[in-house]
Amino acid sequence: MNCTTECLAGLGVTPTHLLQLAFSAFVAILFMQSGLDKVFNWKSEKDFYTQHFSKSILKGSVFLLMPVITLVELSAGLLSAAGFFQVLFTGRTGIGTAGMLCACAALTMLFFGQRVAKDYKGAAVLVPYFLLCAAGLWAFTMV
Repeated sequence: MNCTTECLAGLGVTPTHLLQLAFSAFVAILFMQSGLDKVFNWKSEKDFYTQHFSKSILKGSVFLLMPVITLVELSAGLLSAAGFFQVLFTGRTGIGTAGMLCACAALTMLFFGQRVAKDYKGAAVLVPYFLLCAAGLWAFTMV
């Protein structure tokens, strides 16, 4: 059977729900992986960031900033994963919206750090991710 918009509507699934599910799944994977990588490889991540920011105004702040970005990334991932299931089972969007907000915040922090470190290529790589998360935020708040 070809599942059209009418078929999906009969199941209580709208095109908006499909967008929300897609965005939340992608963002959950993105930020859970990134956050957990920092948790499980803390020393090597800290060494990387210490070197990365060694010639910037953030050079003495890595010990403070790393836990913050790690928590925000993990929050974005966990909230997006929970938001996926909230949309799937209830059609509600509160948790997913919070996940998208955390994702936008995390990417803004990362973008700031890349710009301060004068890693303009690294900053540019973050732009598509930010646009994806901003679109996800829009998809979660357009209902």
